[in-house]
Amino acid sequence: MIEQNQPAPPPAQLPTVLCVDDEPNILSALKRLFRGKGWQTVTADGGSAALALLETQAVDLVISDMRMPEMDGAQLLTLVRQRWPDTLRLLLTGHSDISAIIEAINRGEIYRYITKPWDDNDIVLIVRQGLERKTLEQEKQRLEVLTAQQNLALKELNASLETKVEARTSELRLANEQLKANFVTTIKVFSTLLEMRGGNLSGHSRRVADLARRLALRLELDGKLVQQIFVAGLLHEIGKIGFSDELLNTPVAMMTPEQMAVYRKHPMQAELLLLPLPDLREASEIITTQFERFDGSGFPANLAGDAIAIGARILSLTSDYDNMQIGALTQAKLKPEEAKVIVLHSSGKRYDPTVVTAFLALFEEPKAETLHTETIKEVALAINELQPGMVLSRDLITPSGMLMLSAGHQLDARLIGKIASFLRMGGTDMVVNVRQDSIPPAEKPV
Repeated sequence: MIEQNQPAPPPAQLPTVLCVDDEPNILSALKRLFRGKGWQTVTADGGSAALALLETQAVDLVISDMRMPEMDGAQLLTLVRQRWPDTLRLLLTGHSDISAIIEAINRGEIYRYITKPWDDNDIVLIVRQGLERKTLEQEKQRLEVLTAQQNLALKELNASLETKVEARTSELRLANEQLKANFVTTIKVFSTLLEMRGGNLSGHSRRVADLARRLALRLELDGKLVQQIFVAGLLHEIGKIGFSDELLNTPVAMMTPEQMAVYRKHPMQAELLLLPLPDLREASEIITTQFERFDGSGFPANLAGDAIAIGARILSLTSDYDNMQIGALTQAKLKPEEAKVIVLHSSGKRYDPTVVTAFLALFEEPKAETLHTETIKEVALAINELQPGMVLSRDLITPSGMLMLSAGHQLDARLIGKIASFLRMGGTDMVVNVRQDSIPPAEKPV
């Protein structure tokens, strides 16, 4: 729909036809014939006059007589071809010498030749067809130029889009990595809720998760599975959230049958708690089967051997190993070497022999577990040495075992002040491990 105030498009300019002949009556006849045909007609009485007119006025088509004094039609049209190649050229001739006509056609590259006397309908049709051809050629050239411009614009747009897509992809990748890091941090915070109830629980889940991850790496498991095992280690006792203080502080060996019945249900309680989180489905399955035994005498499903998920086989061993040392399994707390001996004696019964072998190798070759992880150079700093922009290389754990900040967290002035204030209130001090590459140059140790 055209708006009322929109200016009307300029009228289309009529094509111009130049008729050249030294005989005035021929020029008059052509002007009368072409009047009202849809184009503008101008005349010249010779070659020189025609060239002078072409210098000052755009002409679409030239009709020139062959025989003229001083400059014949062939010479004129040859000059027109050289100086105005886009102007269409017609030759009007009464000359019967075919060879001369052919030479004129070749030299002037004329569109058509018309013999005298002419047929009015034929000459009008020839001129109209010539002008239509000229219009089509001009439109073709215009479209070619437009296409070239659009192709260039499209090429620039594609390059711009590729740059934008690459930048956006990079942003999304960083956001996704940050989201994953925040998700793991949230899990760590969630796992400390139970530990805040005190007793032997402080730090247990993190120690189990770290050892399970090292063991999974030692067994060369898939990276995604290693992450799920680590998460399962963090959350493997979350089902105890509803336990009474008495039950939480009672070693498994000292539990009554009633207490044992409640205790054995905590993996299934954890499964229910984690059910709304599809990203934790695999970790949840590991937690659910952590009480299965390699010899098939475990619960809840009496699974045996490889029927038990490898993550559950790892979690069972690492959890028991730490529980033996904190007094959660037996009334007496065992030393690490004593706990290792029990693990070794339970190989093939409670624990998978392959997992036991890899577990013992971790202690025999301390560096083996780092083969699949990136070495991060770190520096231990006091609280008053921390600077904004520094990045934690390890989880920041309070002396009481509570998680304050997760590894990879970038410090700012507010966080540094919060940490210092917390430690002053507790009357304690601690060191903070930060990535060496995050320390400002002036602050790096020499």
